[in-house]
Amino acid sequence: MTMLARAGSIAFAGMLLFAGPAAAQPAKSGCTSASTAHGTQTLHCQSAITIVAENGAKFELRDRNRDGQVDSVELSNKALLLEVPKKPGRVRFEVMTPQAIAAVRGTKWTVDAEGTKTSVFVVDGRVRVARPAGRGSVVLGAGDGVDVEPSGELIIKRWPPARVAALMARLGQ
Repeated sequence: MTMLARAGSIAFAGMLLFAGPAAAQPAKSGCTSASTAHGTQTLHCQSAITIVAENGAKFELRDRNRDGQVDSVELSNKALLLEVPKKPGRVRFEVMTPQAIAAVRGTKWTVDAEGTKTSVFVVDGRVRVARPAGRGSVVLGAGDGVDVEPSGELIIKRWPPARVAALMARLGQ
């Protein structure tokens, strides 16, 4: 188990960096953590958000509006499975990677950051995927996925069952 914090970032924005499974989250993040037999880490947050992290995933939980609740994740390596309930208001939960921003309200989806590519797959609901520089976006529905690379168009594809099963297996699903 490894849990690292960027110097000064916890006091500034309530961010945490994880590398590998973590046994527990500080109360400041508003989340509790449990490791599974599959080597994944499951975070249950106060706002009914559930995040399953692949073994060795590197990510930061963020509280952009500083209300004490996680409202975004910065993912730099490996995969996350997220379940975010729909809530009133305009706050969208976001997952940011070097290649993409995936924003939602009320859905279940995966984000996989590997090298220079980010893949997003929607289990339930709808997810808007865009490049950080704002060069185009797509909206994915259940069963849809997109691979975001440094160049090229964002093309929505229906993922084959074998690809979905392989990704979900990495997440202990």
